[in-house]
Amino acid sequence: MTTSIPTQQKSSLPLGAALIALGFFLLIAQLIDFDLGYYGWPLFIIIPGVLLFLAALGSSGSAGEGLAAFGSVVTATGLLLFYQNAANHFESWAYAWALVAPTSVGLGQIIFGSLKKQPHIVKTGRNLLSIGLVLFLIGAVFFELIIGLSGFRLGGFGWAILLIAAGIIVIFSGITSGRKDSE
Repeated sequence: MTTSIPTQQKSSLPLGAALIALGFFLLIAQLIDFDLGYYGWPLFIIIPGVLLFLAALGSSGSAGEGLAAFGSVVTATGLLLFYQNAANHFESWAYAWALVAPTSVGLGQIIFGSLKKQPHIVKTGRNLLSIGLVLFLIGAVFFELIIGLSGFRLGGFGWAILLIAAGIIVIFSGITSGRKDSE
């Protein structure tokens, strides 16, 4: 004999489970004296971003793709603020914006396109993700190692290393493009 769960009980199960999980989280935070107001405020950005992204997965077409991109931007902003708040490293906004857009947009497109079996969206997402990570790395090297935004810098060595690296890239790009021309 099988028993079926009424529709109303099925729909209340996720909400009830979420409320119980949130209650346990708040209880543990109180027990270990975790300052949720100081460290947890980015959750007010992260949670809506995740919910937007999950809503995108329930949608299809360009509306779902746009919602996935928006949800990933909101979530990435919250995660970045969570890190910056915990580490007191807000000056990283000078270059970390590249993780929010275009990197998180690309990541959102990769996930959405993979789950919806749309390879053209995945390809676009990979391109955006790559561009964003390169922008982030260039910005991080420039602002942290050369300028010394957070107090650590390479000084004159930074410029020398940067010029050497640029020279190596120019030489190797010339060598590899020469190979393609000869083929």
